[in-house]
Amino acid sequence: MIKITTTAESVEQAKALLEAGTDNLYIGEAEFGLRLPTALSYEEIREVTALAHEAGKTVTVAVNALMHVDMMAKIKPFLDFLQEIRVDKIAVGDAGVIFVLQRDKYDLPFVYDASTMVTSSRQVNFWAGQGAIEAVLARELPKAELEAMTGNLEVPGEILVYGATVIHQSKRPLIQNYYNFIKTKETGKDRARNLFVSEPKKKDTHYSIFEDNHGTHIFANDDLNMMSELSNLVKMGFDHWKLDGIYTRGDVFVEVTKRFIEAKKCIEAGKFTADKAFQLEEEVRKLHPAGRTLSHGFYDFDPDEIK
Repeated sequence: MIKITTTAESVEQAKALLEAGTDNLYIGEAEFGLRLPTALSYEEIREVTALAHEAGKTVTVAVNALMHVDMMAKIKPFLDFLQEIRVDKIAVGDAGVIFVLQRDKYDLPFVYDASTMVTSSRQVNFWAGQGAIEAVLARELPKAELEAMTGNLEVPGEILVYGATVIHQSKRPLIQNYYNFIKTKETGKDRARNLFVSEPKKKDTHYSIFEDNHGTHIFANDDLNMMSELSNLVKMGFDHWKLDGIYTRGDVFVEVTKRFIEAKKCIEAGKFTADKAFQLEEEVRKLHPAGRTLSHGFYDFDPDEIK
């Protein structure tokens, strides 16, 4: 059965996504969660979790930050809170957090999420052996490498089918360092500033970049739209889809989600034709934010071309 996970930027959007038919909401707060559309308060996390459970759906909370010693010293109260409100899963990429989960016997199932690092079934299966119930696959995997994973994963692998793809994170304040270097009075560094960087001599590149309390985050040239490949992904066994609304906000993201939910229903009913896929893909393109391009990302690449 196909499962759809969507980010949720607010309690109101979470309600709309649940009504639309999303299966799992992905949320988090500012200190321990990375690259969220909006950092929610503890009370908002509590409310969204309750709403999802009332609807018979689930919640994953992001605890996927790169943990330093000072953060690890504060992690237990947050884990205690998540256990108290009975979140269904947490997304974790730091071995220190996994150690705490196991040492203190938390009842918090975890999804292994090390972002760009999860590239093989061997790695996924290692963390499955450490207790992971699922893994977030790297967004840069081409089709050939996904096919190589087919049948070899001991736990499900989540795959991004819509949204921005992070390709680099640095704990350094790279934007602020740049501002200091050019001696500007500019202060805007967050996602709302819509900054981007280009490669030298490649004016068509447009890598979104922002800076927050976790450092600097850089995203791929194109956002993902895998609508035309959904049937192939399901055939390969990748039936847990993620939709990320970090750059597609509000009601528009809900409308995009509805198109993928329609595709899910068509596939499960055996009615997802090429014409239907094209129709839904075009609808997603029209909804997608102006100025942001869409593609299959690394999916169509020859693995030997990726360095």
